[in-house]
Amino acid sequence: MAKPFASSADLGEKQRTLEVLADGVYALTAEGDPNVGAVEGEDFVVCFEALATPVAAREWLAMLREHTDKPVRYLVLSHYHAVRVLGASAFDADVIVAHDNTRHLIAERGLQDWESEFGRMPRLFKEPESIPGLTQPTATFSDRFTIDLGGDRGDLELRYCGRGHTEGDIVAWLPRQKVLFAGDLVEAQAALYTGDAFHRDWASGTLDAVAALGAEALVGGRGAVARGRDEVDAAIAQTRRFLQVMIESVGRIQQGGGTLKDAFEAVHAELAPQYGRWPIFEHCLPFDVSRLWDELSGIERPVIWTAERDQEVWAQLQG
Repeated sequence: MAKPFASSADLGEKQRTLEVLADGVYALTAEGDPNVGAVEGEDFVVCFEALATPVAAREWLAMLREHTDKPVRYLVLSHYHAVRVLGASAFDADVIVAHDNTRHLIAERGLQDWESEFGRMPRLFKEPESIPGLTQPTATFSDRFTIDLGGDRGDLELRYCGRGHTEGDIVAWLPRQKVLFAGDLVEAQAALYTGDAFHRDWASGTLDAVAALGAEALVGGRGAVARGRDEVDAAIAQTRRFLQVMIESVGRIQQGGGTLKDAFEAVHAELAPQYGRWPIFEHCLPFDVSRLWDELSGIERPVIWTAERDQEVWAQLQG
């Protein structure tokens, strides 16, 4: 029997938990739904990620306002995916920060990604009519962007660690508090979405750069907050292993003359025992394997996902 398309049947509400990671440092997790965060400056707030719609974003902001009434000066977008950026208008941020590549990706494929993700994860798009249009960054950078938090709060460093989940992912690092908002470069007990990824870069140099920061608390794109070096290291190792298993399995099938369907089944068999019960595993895997097949075939940049292509790949691999 064919599985329901992506997360279209996942309609139950998730329990949201706001955690205080350090003085003025907040994370909101939601049982495998996209995580968001915020950092207080002396007289302003930096928010990390925007959720899928302004209505969803306002619900997060209402929870944040129980802790701080400072205005949002910066909204940081870790990458371009619709569920991370389309709620931006709710923040009234003075500056919307992203990587240079994210600006280009929004222009190149933002509309198609919006349509694709709405079809895959309709529950996340609470009142989609509230979205005013594509989110455009107002400040971008190539390597590092530092925000002085003021007073004795130190700096918030936005860093590009290399190509990974997309070619424009950034992390937000608090060196004084040793807290890292890693976006979808790291997941903690949640499956990886790699449909727009650069698997070999991600599994090697990019994760090496993330690990080198030495975080003692890590907020991944989905899943629970990792607390302490052991949990942080485990989250990074889990992410790396997911990628390495995919690369090895798909490469072996390709070299043996197998098909994309063969590769999907091999990867599923390898990963399901450890990752199969984690959020969005079945949803992600067909798109993950399809992108990796292309990458190992010499297609350097990800093919743009459309709602139509989503359904074709799903029918071929999960049908």
